[in-house]
Amino acid sequence: MKGILGRLSPFALLEGSRQDAPGAGAGPREYGIDELAREAGTTVRNVRAYQDRGIIPPPTRRGRAGIYSAEHLSRLRIIGQLLARGYTLSSIGELIEALDQGHNLAQVIGIESAVASPWTDEQPVAYTLPQLVAMFAGHFDSRLLAEVVDLEILRQQGGKFIAPSPKMIHAAAELVKTGIPLSDMLGVVSQLRANVERAAEAMVQLIDRHLLDKYGDGLPPPEEAAEVGDLIWRLRPLVEMAVHAEVSRAMQRAASQHLGDRLSHVLEKFEQARAEARSGGG
Repeated sequence: MKGILGRLSPFALLEGSRQDAPGAGAGPREYGIDELAREAGTTVRNVRAYQDRGIIPPPTRRGRAGIYSAEHLSRLRIIGQLLARGYTLSSIGELIEALDQGHNLAQVIGIESAVASPWTDEQPVAYTLPQLVAMFAGHFDSRLLAEVVDLEILRQQGGKFIAPSPKMIHAAAELVKTGIPLSDMLGVVSQLRANVERAAEAMVQLIDRHLLDKYGDGLPPPEEAAEVGDLIWRLRPLVEMAVHAEVSRAMQRAASQHLGDRLSHVLEKFEQARAEARSGGG
C-alpha cells in the first residue's frame, strides 16, 4: 500500500495528541486505564494482557492508580493495526522489541504523529439519549441514530454516545431548531464527507510525493526522521488554512448564487405586478 499511511503501515493511525506537537504549551496527556482503552479502541482486559506479555510498559503508579501516557496509547494503536492485518501477538511483540532496542520506534512514532494526530483540539464529549433529545428541543429522531453512528458523528459506547466533534452536534441542534430536518442535514454531510475525503487524499499525496518519495517506499533514515516530522508539523496549519479558504470561497459563491436567484424571482414578480397595474389602469 503506497502513500504516507502505506509507508507507515503497519504503523498507520498511530495518533498522538496535538499537545505533543513541537512548541505545544500544554503538558503531555495522561490516561486512566478505562480512558486509555477507549481512546485506543480496545478493552481494559486487552490492555492488561498486553502488559503481562511485555508488549506495552506498565503504567506509572500514583497511589493505587495506574497512569498511562501518550506512548502507551501509541503502542496500543500499533498493536491494533497489526492485529487487524493478521499478525499474531507474538510477532507483534518481537517487532516492537526489535524497534525499541534499535531506537527506531520513537522515530516511527514521531513521523506518524505528525501525519495522523488529530487535526483539531476538540475533546470528545459523551451524551445520553435524553441529553441529545433535550439539545435538539425534542426534534432528535432516534430512528436516525444508526445513520448518525454510521457517519461517525456519534460513537455508541454502552448507554452513552461519544461525539468526537461536539461543535458539530451543537451546530446541528441549532439548525434543527430553525426547522431544517436532521435527515436532510445527514444527507448533506454524507455528500460532503465524500468530497472532503477526496480533497484530503489529494493533499496527502502532495506531501507524500514531495517529501517522502525520495526515500522510496520506506521511511526516512533515522538521522532525517526528526527533521521530516517537524516539517510535516509546520505544513499542517498551512494545509488547514488552504482548505478553510476554499470552503469559505465556495460557501460565499453558493450563497450569493442562491440569493441572486431569489432576488431575480422577486424582481420578476415586481415587474409583472407593475405591468399588470399599468395594463389595468390603461
